[in-house]
Amino acid sequence: MDDAAARRADRDLALLARPELRPVRLLLEYWKPELALSDLDIRHTLVVFGSSRLREDSRYYEEARALGRIVGSTAATPDGQRLVIVTGGGPGAMEAANRGASEVGAPSVGFNIVLPSEQKPNPYLSPKLCFEFRYFALRKLHFVQRARAMVAFPGGYGTLDELFEILCLVQTGKREPLPVVLVGRDYWTRAIDFDYLVGEGFIDAADRALFQVCETAHEAWELLIGWYRARGQELTRA
Repeated sequence: MDDAAARRADRDLALLARPELRPVRLLLEYWKPELALSDLDIRHTLVVFGSSRLREDSRYYEEARALGRIVGSTAATPDGQRLVIVTGGGPGAMEAANRGASEVGAPSVGFNIVLPSEQKPNPYLSPKLCFEFRYFALRKLHFVQRARAMVAFPGGYGTLDELFEILCLVQTGKREPLPVVLVGRDYWTRAIDFDYLVGEGFIDAADRALFQVCETAHEAWELLIGWYRARGQELTRA
């Protein structure tokens, strides 16, 4: 009875690890965070991206931390909703945003992922909101699904990947528009020449307007609020 064949299928980890069971694993990676967030009635999120390599003495680390405090300090709406910080759960800019929310007693979410570099969840995540993913695709889905806004701090391939994912989804109409703010004008204007892309005809001028650039967390927050108010809405409400 110790043979694997005698184990119940839902308790057979070797079975679940087989390549043929990938669809089942994908389904589980969708439902585990989905049910947990739904159980805690988390509907509105602000997604923060940025380099895992940012150090605590970096200006951008402090700005991400400040943004976490700002978002964490927002009052709940009349129906009990509040805006919740979501990050990739790792160090650097992600840690800073989660840390800021933690410092004001607010919950925050981390969607960590298994990587060869063994990225570990940062210590400022809410215990019930710390998730680990195997698949980038499902992680991306959860980043976008409840997002009311996105703020990106300087970063590398991972940050650029998530930024362009959201810009492409909005550009192609695969999701409703949302405000995207890039913090660090000098970094972003040097890292990517968006005006050149417009000039070459690879993106439209309207695509260039899918994001705004600023220098500080407070400026980013004002831009996010302004984006919604220009449309007669509020950032923290559906």
